[in-house]
Amino acid sequence: MRTVLLASLRAHIRRYVAAAIAVAVAVAFVVVVGVLTSGAHSGLLDGLGAPYRNADHVVSAARWPSNELDPKAAIAYTERHGENAAATGRAMLSARANGRRLSETTVGPIATSEDWRWQKLSSGHFPAGTGEAVADVYFALAENIAAGDQVRIGEGAAARDVRVVGLVESPSPPAQASMYVTWPQLLQWRDQLHVTAVAVRGEVGQLPEGAKAQSPDAFAAERLTYVQNRVDSLSVMLLLFASTAIFVSVLVISNTFSILFAQRLRDFALLRCIGATRRQVVRSVRREAAVVGVLASLTGTLVGIGLGYGLIVLINAFTPAIPMGAAGVPTPWLLGGFAVGLVVTMVASWLPTRRVVQVSPLAALRPDAPVGVRTATGLVRLALAAILLLTGLALLGVAMAQGSTPVMVAGGGAVFAGVLIFGPVLVPRLVRIIGALLGPAGRLATKNAVRNPRRTATTTASLLVGVTLTTAVLTGMATWRSSLDEQIGRDHPVDVALTSPKEPVTTDLLVRVRHTPGVEQAIAVDGAVARVAGLDKPIPVVAAPAVAQVARDGGAFARVEPGQIKMDSGAFGKNLSFRPGDRVTVRVGERQAQLQVAVGTGWGPVGVVAPETLATLTDAAQPRAIWIRASSQADPARLGIDLDELADPVGATIENGLRTWESLDQQLGIYTWSALGLLGIAVVIALIGIANTLGLSVLERAREHAMLRALGLTRRQLRQMLATEAVLLSVVATLLGTVIGVGFAWVGYETIVKRAVSDAVMQVPWPSISAVVLITALAGLLAAVLPARRAARVTPAAGLSLE
Repeated sequence: MRTVLLASLRAHIRRYVAAAIAVAVAVAFVVVVGVLTSGAHSGLLDGLGAPYRNADHVVSAARWPSNELDPKAAIAYTERHGENAAATGRAMLSARANGRRLSETTVGPIATSEDWRWQKLSSGHFPAGTGEAVADVYFALAENIAAGDQVRIGEGAAARDVRVVGLVESPSPPAQASMYVTWPQLLQWRDQLHVTAVAVRGEVGQLPEGAKAQSPDAFAAERLTYVQNRVDSLSVMLLLFASTAIFVSVLVISNTFSILFAQRLRDFALLRCIGATRRQVVRSVRREAAVVGVLASLTGTLVGIGLGYGLIVLINAFTPAIPMGAAGVPTPWLLGGFAVGLVVTMVASWLPTRRVVQVSPLAALRPDAPVGVRTATGLVRLALAAILLLTGLALLGVAMAQGSTPVMVAGGGAVFAGVLIFGPVLVPRLVRIIGALLGPAGRLATKNAVRNPRRTATTTASLLVGVTLTTAVLTGMATWRSSLDEQIGRDHPVDVALTSPKEPVTTDLLVRVRHTPGVEQAIAVDGAVARVAGLDKPIPVVAAPAVAQVARDGGAFARVEPGQIKMDSGAFGKNLSFRPGDRVTVRVGERQAQLQVAVGTGWGPVGVVAPETLATLTDAAQPRAIWIRASSQADPARLGIDLDELADPVGATIENGLRTWESLDQQLGIYTWSALGLLGIAVVIALIGIANTLGLSVLERAREHAMLRALGLTRRQLRQMLATEAVLLSVVATLLGTVIGVGFAWVGYETIVKRAVSDAVMQVPWPSISAVVLITALAGLLAAVLPARRAARVTPAAGLSLE
């Protein structure tokens, strides 16, 4: 049988090339999923987990975020480990620079060792010892601080003078501070220091009471999950694409091998007739499949590695503001991809082989009749499809009720499996409906497309998976982004706030702000400087009836009831000694009012009151602030510099809230580009599956095509018929996938998004989905080019002589 094996491989090389391509692309898909997921994971954690990237363990509060590390115990623990530990945390201190008091300043540690230093130097140099510090670039812009400036940190006996020797970027939001000094300097303010975590190299030793040790990845993932409202988006994406990679791979490989061995049914029967035993035929076929599986899986693994790392380079090149991280070698994914290719190839060859050996040689030589719906086997399949659909829908209902992602994935898989099993009934009917719209020209293509319902359904299955996933992810991304935008809009309703407690804002300043590049809209906010009981200095109290023009939340934050004053807890920090519901005295000149305190964030160091309340406090309200909405293309740092240059001459302060939006866009950008890269590959592999099926179908139907040519069908008409057939299959798969994808996206919205953002509204990106439908239909047409050209090149006489 070795001679038969080699002869079979040579004789059917074209068919095996098609099968090998399907296996290689499927394996490459699995590997690319691993590489892109590794890059996305690295990109997300490079920011959040930057302070801990060179650590073996991270020590933090065991019940975070409800508790924090005990400062004294954490400091002692850090000191015991010496150079093998680096703490992250900050102290809230007062500061003065250039003869003026700065807004309340957070001071954090910066390591002298390069291994522990996570801040990125923007200009100047890092502090080397006592009396030196670096400032966060955003804080420096807001407070007009430059390298070389002297800053006095702290008050009384604890006050220290430091010279700013550089500006840094702080990629990890939880560890960010306004200024950074070396650890020994920071310990001068140990009474005000809060330690959030300690990075440790080597053995952790005895932990402080109430602390736990985690790996850096686990620590950063925990923080990332909490930032996303306890929804681990990365794990959800990993689970989704891992399942899809394997599922699409199985479909395409199984479909290709089923068609391949079905075409060779007569060959196997002839071998049986001339004396080959069932066991010999089975062994020969499985050896062929093993050879193809090993070679194709190895090729797919190598291609997947190159393609995955190439996509990361492209994403970083086209979106430098949204970098993917340096992906490590995803060994489990490489081995898994190779195993998927080999195992699925062997399984795909198993079922057709069983059919060969279970049927007598004479019966196998007869034409193979497809399984009809009304046969016993067909009815069993319909019953199984109905059970899967009902079970899947029930599981999806449970997932939405309980918010369970695994149950959602299981339910979605069951529903989709039911759709696929029901495909031989559903897909041909949809093909006939759409084909009827094409008139007589599409009638022959429609007949060819539905002549084998099972093959038609299987051909469209892989593309159906790709389009379903594409639609679901695009809809999910749009909904997630819209929901997070609304949430961040509530927390940071004003992009940039320019506040002038000393002098009223002039019309000229407002005009110059509006003409600043990056400003979409700006309004002047009227108010008066008031004394608020409990604050150590006067603040502007304003009313903003026109705030909806600039506010990200539509102005909801400024809709204050008469008798209330709303304070920005983020702008006042610890100076805000009163709590929501307290009553405070607000005095403007000789007038005063008792107002109830409400708290929010995101508009700067002013109190917001109702217009009626402001009218009781003053009859001469003047513009005291300018609130700004930035354009979508605005550079937060550049806009902050430009506005600071306008604000400084009039003694105004700048609150730049765009940094939060920038961080959000970076995180969502990593998810979006990772998803689009994976989805692109999913669609490509599905289209290769269609091209393979059409190519094998062309070989199978060579005599039929020759007969059509002999009856007068021209080469051009033959190519058009095959192209129409491919487009019909692509359009049906795309439309069906779009409907199912939107349905799955709604389930994901109810299961995941609404639990993370309670008032989220589902967004369906119809322009993007329409583009997917169009591109997929055109890609289906492209997939038919080579098979159609191959069929048209065969002359009628040569085609009729083929067996």
